[in-house]
Amino acid sequence: MQGISSGSTPLDILALHPEEHNVYTKVQTSLAEPPVQQPAIDQAQPSAPRLRARNIRRGSLAASGLAALTLVLAACGGGTSVYGAGGYGARSATPSAAAGTAATVDLRTVNLGQILVDAQGRTLYLFEADKGGKSNCDGPCATAWPPLVTTGAPQAAMGASASLIGTTTRGDGTTQVTYAGHPLYYFVGDKVPGDTTGQDIDQFGAKWYVLAKDGKKIDND
Repeated sequence: MQGISSGSTPLDILALHPEEHNVYTKVQTSLAEPPVQQPAIDQAQPSAPRLRARNIRRGSLAASGLAALTLVLAACGGGTSVYGAGGYGARSATPSAAAGTAATVDLRTVNLGQILVDAQGRTLYLFEADKGGKSNCDGPCATAWPPLVTTGAPQAAMGASASLIGTTTRGDGTTQVTYAGHPLYYFVGDKVPGDTTGQDIDQFGAKWYVLAKDGKKIDND
């Protein structure tokens, strides 16, 4: 190809061979076109896969929160006491006799001495307002101090006295276990077997105490 300098005239360009002229035209055209600008990538904008993953995580968290809220609302539901439905220290999870079974009264050694407990070692209390073997604790009282109820004749473990165990019918028709004539209760403040946080509390018109093997209250004051 003939040389073409920056000072070449139009006549010089026309004198080129046709193929050379076409090449020259393409070169000039490419030089005249502005460079193609690549779109800037917004580093702050997440990619589509990241957006999908983030939305999935948010959906999972929302579902978990809803499930937790449902459980809380269920645990706060009203109705009669459900002590005996499973765990300890909460209204929906405090023990008693399992459905269809008889309650058991036993002894356990704690800081107060030997006291009455249920089959799982959870503390039982008497209420000094109870008279004549009948319970005077219902409504809010029974929520804070759920009765030890039973289905079938209650049993005495090796530590307790079978002759002192009896029952009484509550206002809601359930059968509550008694010991030496005292209706027996749990306390919602107790969280694990052996807790005695209800001892000597004055609540709902009278005091609450743990019981000894002979059925008498233990009062170390």
